[in-house]
Amino acid sequence: MIEQTVGHDRRWVLVALMVTMTLAAMDITIVSTAIPQIVSDLGGFTKFSWVFSIYLLAQTVTIPLYGKLSDIFGRRNILLFGIAVFLIGSAASAVSWNIGSLITFRGIQGLGAGSIMATVNTIAGDIYSVQERARIQGYLSSIWGVSAILGPALGGALAEYVSWRWIFLINLPLGCVSIGLLTTFFKESVVPAKPVIDYKGAILILCTLGLLFVFLLEGGQGWPWFSLPSMALLALILLLGAWAFRTEKKSADAIMPAWLWKNKTLAYTNLAMVGMGIVMMGPETFLPTFTQVSLGVGVIASGFILASMSIGWPTASALSGKLYLRIGFRETSLIGAVLVLAATVGFLLLPRPQPVYMLVIDQALIGAGFGLLSTPSMVGVQSMVPWQQRGVVTSANVFSRNLGQSLGAAIFGAVFNNTFLHQMKSTTGRFSVSSSNVMEIIHMPGLPASAKAFIRDSINLSMQHVYWGCVVFALVILYGICRVPSRKRQEDSASTAGGR
Repeated sequence: MIEQTVGHDRRWVLVALMVTMTLAAMDITIVSTAIPQIVSDLGGFTKFSWVFSIYLLAQTVTIPLYGKLSDIFGRRNILLFGIAVFLIGSAASAVSWNIGSLITFRGIQGLGAGSIMATVNTIAGDIYSVQERARIQGYLSSIWGVSAILGPALGGALAEYVSWRWIFLINLPLGCVSIGLLTTFFKESVVPAKPVIDYKGAILILCTLGLLFVFLLEGGQGWPWFSLPSMALLALILLLGAWAFRTEKKSADAIMPAWLWKNKTLAYTNLAMVGMGIVMMGPETFLPTFTQVSLGVGVIASGFILASMSIGWPTASALSGKLYLRIGFRETSLIGAVLVLAATVGFLLLPRPQPVYMLVIDQALIGAGFGLLSTPSMVGVQSMVPWQQRGVVTSANVFSRNLGQSLGAAIFGAVFNNTFLHQMKSTTGRFSVSSSNVMEIIHMPGLPASAKAFIRDSINLSMQHVYWGCVVFALVILYGICRVPSRKRQEDSASTAGGR
């Protein structure tokens, strides 16, 4: 049993959580702008995508495990362990001597980030009441918005004026501040007990998810989707997945217990979170390329257009508390799902060429939808279960969104690339194109105006297909939330989940 004695020091715990979340939130964006300098120094251009992929892989597959461990050993211990691992990975990444060593050390960073993603929101759910959690989730969500803007600028500045190695070293003082605040102000009294951990299930889940992410990240790039390696890997994933399912179903202390999926509120909320993660990746992955090539805006301006999502998200998240206390978690999430659907349809209906201000408004609208969807969903599932199960349900919620983001990157990457390449193949005999990189093509010296116009039209069509995909998965979100039981039925489900 674990008792918390936080008291009036919650404000400093919140500061610690926000600093800790900054480590995970900024790490992707701060690295992305420094990749040219990293590759120039270390080499390995063909492998640089794994600098991101291995981090995402290690982070996501460990989230369910950390959630379970935090229910056994306490939130603070697991979070401090994760921060320490993250800082070790950061320091090692800063002294990388080739691309292989950097990829390895980024994997260590990801192992630490998994603890951060799984535990920060759980602690917030522990120490704040239902009435307060929307405001707190708004603060935590704002970290992602600030990181989306500050990360690329800071990463580019450090890489250009100091050294790319400082994008990892900067994590060390932040992590030390977080550790200091947590150890000083966040108190947990852990009563010693012999932990029961489902090691077999944990290993099977990690292997299954790890191979699934390799399949999604390398499919269509490392090998064709419909090839012998791809089909063999998929068969192995299905085999391990079935084995993991059978193991978890029989285990009394499962990492991903069966009641998570038998409870309709939890199962359909997590389905909606998978859909949300997928939809997020449509604009996040391809909107900057679209705005630069099709609309002709600069790199910085395209970044701000993308970041306009962060205007609506934390604002709606913070305001959602008053709404879900009045009409309920499901109904508030339903409003968010409708806004996401409206925003994705709005992208399709914008006039051509799209006015920049309309893109910004639509991005802010979809961000507001995400805020009204994600925060009530998170707080709602946390409120359904006792302390001993809150780590599991929180990590399942976060894991579902991360899984959706990985699926979205693979799905929309295939949609965009296949549409664009199909269009480019139709140019045979009209003009010669020797590169598959659209940014290189559009800036080729002497490229005819007709060719540039054709490329812009191809990008427009590719983005149209991406947004049609967003509409489809926005409907999945809406379906998931609609299947969540009403408020009275949620109260019945809460007693069922808490008793298992």
